[in-house]
Amino acid sequence: MSQNKIGTPLQQSATKVLFLGSGELCKEMVIEAQRLGIETIAVDSYENAPAMQVAHRCHVIDMKNGNALRAVIKLEQPDLVVPEIEAINTDTLVELEKEGVHIIPTANAAHLTMDREGIRRLAAETLKLPTAKYLFAETLEEFQSAVREIGLPCVTKPIMSSSGKGQSVIKNQEDIEKAWKYGKEAARGNGAKMIVEEFITFDYEITLLTVRTAFGTKFCEPIGHIQINGDYHESWQPCTMTEATKQQSRDIAKKVTDALGGYGIFGVELFIKDGKAIFSEVSPRPHDTGMVTMATQVMSEFELHIRAILGLPVNTTLVQTGATHVIKAANEHWNPTFDITEAVQIPDTKIRLFGKPLCKPGRRMGVVLATASTIDEARAIAEKTAHLVKIE
Repeated sequence: MSQNKIGTPLQQSATKVLFLGSGELCKEMVIEAQRLGIETIAVDSYENAPAMQVAHRCHVIDMKNGNALRAVIKLEQPDLVVPEIEAINTDTLVELEKEGVHIIPTANAAHLTMDREGIRRLAAETLKLPTAKYLFAETLEEFQSAVREIGLPCVTKPIMSSSGKGQSVIKNQEDIEKAWKYGKEAARGNGAKMIVEEFITFDYEITLLTVRTAFGTKFCEPIGHIQINGDYHESWQPCTMTEATKQQSRDIAKKVTDALGGYGIFGVELFIKDGKAIFSEVSPRPHDTGMVTMATQVMSEFELHIRAILGLPVNTTLVQTGATHVIKAANEHWNPTFDITEAVQIPDTKIRLFGKPLCKPGRRMGVVLATASTIDEARAIAEKTAHLVKIE
């Protein structure tokens, strides 16, 4: 979409963007869209989700229900539909796109990337990119057989899930049934299968934010990150790597994002082992590890995404070294309060509280951004500050 004219929000001329999923990443996208005068509509499965707190309008629906999804899009008649999570009926998005609805980046990209089987087969079998060895299993017997063939240790997860839910590392025979049960319980959407992957002892892993624009593909500097139980815990930018490895990572990212098509930002996850890049996953939207760009780049990943989908030029320049560390809940309770008295005393930091109304053990409730002259210093400051935020 080349958007050279933008209307006035809440008026007949409005340029409207409807977001499917209203979490913390969508909240930042809504803010960036409104800075450009876009009318924003936030949709999610529960009330008062983070993006709903800043959008012009919101709707609560089951996004896995194709009829409900179709109804809200027909009601709002948006110029663009931006999926922000995986738990969406992407078959309906494919149908709507054929009927003329503009899905970001494309309905096929949303469909493929919500399904680990689809994206892994595209990367490994169609594009011939380096990946971990893998097998898929639909029954416990197939799962046990796949574990034997891949070998121990191995990584298992549902083909449809998010934020590390359902992911296990199987180290011995006793872990197999437990991993199967956990994966099935955490699966999202209609994905009945599990993926069993080779355990790669990588040196480090990165997110390479890749922006497809009307002016060509642009890359952000690599983002290093650490996950715990498959969920993002901290990230930093830039991640130190050789130019050869960086270029190899960019080549892989361009191949997979070109295959998916459309405009917008893609979070391409890669393992780095002995200087070689190995494809892991891709998300056709801003990435949680990319929140660090709110402190490090001329344009954050959220501004890059909004500008790219509108057909506007982007700037991926890195301006300073920075890091993020998540603020996580320890207990489950409603209506939390946050004591930031000590945390706000730390210089060169910013606190972003997401506004989620429900705490759950391990749930991300916010993030700390920190800048410093070195990566190690930025990471240490971000971690210290995050731990000073008390959730009550």
